[in-house]
Amino acid sequence: MSSILTGPWPVGWSVVVFAVAGVLTVVCSVRLVGLGDTLADRTGWGEAFFGAVFFGLATSLSGIVMTGVSAAAGQPELAYSNAVGGIAVQTLAIVAADAAYRRVNLEHAAASEQNLLFGCLLIVLLATALLGSFSPPVTVVGVHPVSLVMVGLYVGGLRLIRDQPQPMWRAVTTRESRPDQPAQHDPFDTRTNTSLWAEFAGIAAVVVVGGWAVARAAESLVAATGLSAGFVGGVFMGLINALPETVTAIAAVRRGALTLAIAAVIGGNSLDALNLVVGDAAFRGGSLFHAAGGDQLFLTTAALLMTAVLLGGLLVRQRRGWWRLGFDGVLLTAIYAGTVATLAL
Repeated sequence: MSSILTGPWPVGWSVVVFAVAGVLTVVCSVRLVGLGDTLADRTGWGEAFFGAVFFGLATSLSGIVMTGVSAAAGQPELAYSNAVGGIAVQTLAIVAADAAYRRVNLEHAAASEQNLLFGCLLIVLLATALLGSFSPPVTVVGVHPVSLVMVGLYVGGLRLIRDQPQPMWRAVTTRESRPDQPAQHDPFDTRTNTSLWAEFAGIAAVVVVGGWAVARAAESLVAATGLSAGFVGGVFMGLINALPETVTAIAAVRRGALTLAIAAVIGGNSLDALNLVVGDAAFRGGSLFHAAGGDQLFLTTAALLMTAVLLGGLLVRQRRGWWRLGFDGVLLTAIYAGTVATLAL
């Protein structure tokens, strides 16, 4: 039993674990959408804030566990790559949701000042992580000071976004705009808030177990195949890490919760940036930021670029773009494809 928990797994087992974790993630994420949409209405927090914080936390739990387990096992490059690689591929979830929403470009229909601010927060966190990699390699109780700075920036950013009494920017409302409004017919009307929160937490626990299994499978793949930690962490683990946000975004679009679809991705990405803090705390070999190699810094830069492009799409709000997607959707796909190709070479 201990060998299964701590030792390397055969390649076949690792592949099966990746597949099973992916299926469980899809099933859990679809259920989370219904629960989250109802709780967002009942709490009065709105789809953007609820999606970015609570949805972001639930869908990021697997990534948090992946990063922590990999770092604790002495695989800092794998841990770092999973965190930033997940952010890059998760941004593509908005492209998938945009393709699923055929009426108009999703970024046009779901304009939200809170989503824009969460995008800005993500850029701040990623840029801070890059600065940490180029700062002196000092640690305090095994943690680099930039980890504490990132936590402070995230908490401060949440307060700034949540406590805005009156937005100083408003999107122009058009016929295609879909504002955040409570659903008229909620399938969870007969259930109490306590039971909804309990199920939400239970599904999140399943996601945590899946994250641990994926991290162990990834370590085994690196050891058995000779693939680089940057490629396995940034692509394979990143894809599994991104499944919750992708499925959640598409399911939210199908449900008509367009603001929630974008918030789940951007908010999840902001929390995933804090995965680096978790990895830094779990890694006993010094600073995780300084254990990052060229692949990891390249992935971080790609994630920054993709976030900036997404913010541009949210500001421009094209009704119709290239190939039934906004210009940002096409550019995001091209940037990610180029990133994967570069890592594979």
